[in-house]
Amino acid sequence: MHYDVVIAGGGFAGAYAARELGKALGRDGEKRVALIAERNVLVFQPMLPEVVGSTLGPMDVVVPLRQFCRHVTVLQGAIQRIVAGEKQIYVDGGRFTRDHAIGYEHLVLALGSVADLAAVPGMAEYGWPMKEVSHALRLRSALINRLEEANLVDDPAVRQRLLNFVIVGGGYTGVETAGQIADFVREAHTFYSNLRAARPRVVLIHAGEHLLPEIGVKLGEYAERVLRERGVEVMLKSHVSAVTATHVYCQEGAAVEAHTVVTTVGNSPHPVVTDLGRQLKLGTLKGRILTDEHLRVPGAANLWALGDCAAVPWEDKGQKKTAPPTAQFAVQQGIVAGRNVAASLRRRELRPFRYTYRGQLATIGERAAVAEIFGLHFRGLFAWWLWRTIYLAKLPSALRRLRVTIDWTFDLLFRRDISVLLPRPEEALRSIHLEKDELLFKQGESCRSFFYLRRGALAAAPAGGPARGLPAGSVIDQALTEGDTWSATVTATEPSDVVVFRGPAFQLLRTELRLVPQPKAKG
Repeated sequence: MHYDVVIAGGGFAGAYAARELGKALGRDGEKRVALIAERNVLVFQPMLPEVVGSTLGPMDVVVPLRQFCRHVTVLQGAIQRIVAGEKQIYVDGGRFTRDHAIGYEHLVLALGSVADLAAVPGMAEYGWPMKEVSHALRLRSALINRLEEANLVDDPAVRQRLLNFVIVGGGYTGVETAGQIADFVREAHTFYSNLRAARPRVVLIHAGEHLLPEIGVKLGEYAERVLRERGVEVMLKSHVSAVTATHVYCQEGAAVEAHTVVTTVGNSPHPVVTDLGRQLKLGTLKGRILTDEHLRVPGAANLWALGDCAAVPWEDKGQKKTAPPTAQFAVQQGIVAGRNVAASLRRRELRPFRYTYRGQLATIGERAAVAEIFGLHFRGLFAWWLWRTIYLAKLPSALRRLRVTIDWTFDLLFRRDISVLLPRPEEALRSIHLEKDELLFKQGESCRSFFYLRRGALAAAPAGGPARGLPAGSVIDQALTEGDTWSATVTATEPSDVVVFRGPAFQLLRTELRLVPQPKAKG
């Protein structure tokens, strides 16, 4: 396959660029322009928290790219690498279409950023990101499963830990997710007979001095006050230092017990963009590719960049700035880029990117929001109505708007749905993080997994005997079992990362290890 223009990335920036190109080129665009996206839908990310809170269904927050971007070819696949010298993009389309090559003359980079959870130990293992519809659906299922588990157990400490929910990050997504989770669990837990006397706990941890820094101090303080009134605990000027299966630790010394942690922070440049920058020796700003005011990349012919992966110059009240990675900027950059690429194909004059500010909005729970529009501040019920009205208008089709209107109307009249449709994930391998003195397992507990200590150190203490150190590289398997239970208690003596073999992998290993004699000193 070969196209005059290939747009890499199906987020707001890429989708709006493709839409403008389709309008400019008409039906001829299907042969000349391709949009490569990992999913065949455009996700309205600001509405994902409403999926978590069961006020919207997953189909309400997505639009098929083939309907949104008319007159362009949409190709679904994950971009693995771009070879600039060959002008080829290699795409993994699925199980049977790996390493598919697509050629181009003009390349529009709109790959955005990727979640980088590695900066905080344990966050990659236990943090729930909020970037995709699948993330919102899995988080919603996790909330309900925690309620189900809490309804099952008798131990008050375990029950409370199951009912604790932590959200890290006080920007738009963090605040909106905290509000939705608080409303959802407060309403849903009354359906569980063993939980009616329990109090779910929602904690929002933010490193800054006030919430919603993008929208201003006054509205951020109002959002904090409303969240606190709804029962959300807000921890400001708190930096998360580690996450484990049972705790969230902060640099300031605080620790919150919880089994469910949502992270809305931690982004890094897309690795494909980083690699292309190295190939072409492009200028970057914090990993984002530098562009000129027309969204072209200096020093690279027929290369354009926009959205979160680009550092686009922007003039604000006479001051030269770099456009921030927000949806509003991505949409307007996509429109300008689409028109400029079409103009370039026709050898016409390009137009510079000029940002038009349209305000900021954020919901903070049921029938409450904050908004800043054209310098005017709104809050409460009116701001909530504005939020819903504006986002409804942004949806691109009458059918989608009708569906969302119906769902929001049902939300006003009926209680939230607590059905779980997603099966629990069956992971053969997973990684866990332990902080010092945290427990891996107790003596006498059923052996349901084997472990490999990738980093750190553990101690195995049998009843009545001295503890034995387990260094990095140790395998914890049947050498520490008595029948189907563990013969020792294992704890971390320093921060440690452990790989868990469970499910089918555990059963296979268990069978194989029973066939082959194991040395008792293996660990």
